[in-house]
Amino acid sequence: MVTYNQMPILPIMIIAGEASGDLHGAKLAHSIKNRSKDAFLFGVGGTAMQSQGVQLLVDIKTLSVMGITEVLAKLPSIYRAMATVKKALVRIKPKLLILIDFPDFNVHVAAAAKKLGIPVLYYISPQIWAWRQNRVHKIKRLVDHMAVILPFEAAFYRKHHVPVTFVGHPLLDGKIPAPDRLPATTHVQNTVIGLIPGSREKEVTTLLPVMLQAAKIIKRALPTSQFLVSCAQSIDTALVSTIISQYASTVDIELVKGSIDKVFTRSRMVVAASGTVTLEAALYGMPTVIIYKVSPLSYWIGKRLIKVKHIGIANLIVQKELQPELIQDDASPQTIADTVTAMINDPERLKQIEKELVGIRDLLGGAGASDRVARIALNLI
Repeated sequence: MVTYNQMPILPIMIIAGEASGDLHGAKLAHSIKNRSKDAFLFGVGGTAMQSQGVQLLVDIKTLSVMGITEVLAKLPSIYRAMATVKKALVRIKPKLLILIDFPDFNVHVAAAAKKLGIPVLYYISPQIWAWRQNRVHKIKRLVDHMAVILPFEAAFYRKHHVPVTFVGHPLLDGKIPAPDRLPATTHVQNTVIGLIPGSREKEVTTLLPVMLQAAKIIKRALPTSQFLVSCAQSIDTALVSTIISQYASTVDIELVKGSIDKVFTRSRMVVAASGTVTLEAALYGMPTVIIYKVSPLSYWIGKRLIKVKHIGIANLIVQKELQPELIQDDASPQTIADTVTAMINDPERLKQIEKELVGIRDLLGGAGASDRVARIALNLI
C-alpha cells in the first residue's frame, strides 16, 4: 500500500515485472532521486527497488512467469496486480509512468495511462524486434519515448518513427573487472563450472535438475570438475538445496547465494538459463553455454513467431554463436555435458571466446545508462 502524508509534488510510477528489471529499476530510482529531491517513486517491483525508496503496490514475486502457456496459472495474480496499478494511476495520477520490459503487462498499463494524459517512458524495450514485430505500432501510439539498451534496437524504432534514445546497457554501471582482471583469464587450469538456473521458481525446477544430471556426466569425463550452483535472491534457498541434495553424493556441488559475481569469479565457464545473466557473463569474458526449456506448446508457438537466429543477447549483438545455445530437446544432460567438456578440453578456443566476449563492452555505450534515463524521465515531465 502506497502511503504519504500529503499529495507528493512529483509522483512517478515505475513498473518492473522480473528480477532483472527490479535491479535496473533500483538503479534508475537512485539516479532520479539524485536529480530530484521532490520525486516520489512507487509502483511494481521487488526488494532492489524497495531498497531505493520505491513504495511497492505489487511485489514481483506474484507475477514472474516463464513461457507462453505457463502464464495461465498466474492470470489471477496478474489481473489483481493490473487492477491495483490502474486504481493507483487514477488516484495518484503520477507525472510520469516508467515501464521496464515486461511487455504483456506494461503495454496494458501504458494504454490506461494514455487515457489519463500521463506521459509514458519505456526503458528496456520488449523484444519486439525478435517476435510479434507488429506490436511496434501499439508502442508508437502509447509510448512517448523509448530508452533502449541494445544498439540495434534504436535503428528498429527509428525505422518505425518512434522517439528513441540508445542509453547504453545498465550492466555497465556495475562493478565489472577491467579486461586484464577478468576471472576467466586467471582460472585457466581449473575445472570449476558455474550452474545458473534462472531467477524464476519454474525455471529452477525445470532447468536445475537437467544441469545437475549433466554435471554427473561431466564429472565422469573431467574427474577434477567442481560445480557452483547460483541461487538468485528471488529464489528460496531451501528449494535449490532440496534439488541439489539428490546429486550431492556423486558430484562436488556448492550452493552460492546472492550476487552472480561470486560464481563468475570462481568459474572457468558457466551453464546458464537464457536471460540477462548470459550478457553479464559475456561482459565478464565468461564462456557460457545457454540452455532453456518451456512447455512443448510454448516452444511450438515461439518457434513460429521468433524472427531472429539467436536467443542469447551477446550472440544477437555480434550476430554469431559465441555462447552455444541448447534449447528444448537440445538441452539434454548428455548434450550439455558434451558441449561443456569439448569447451573445457580446448583452451585455445576458450581464450578466443573470452577475447570476443570482452569486445562486446565497446558496443554497449559505456557506463551511465541509469543517469541518462533519469535525465530523459525528468525532461518528459
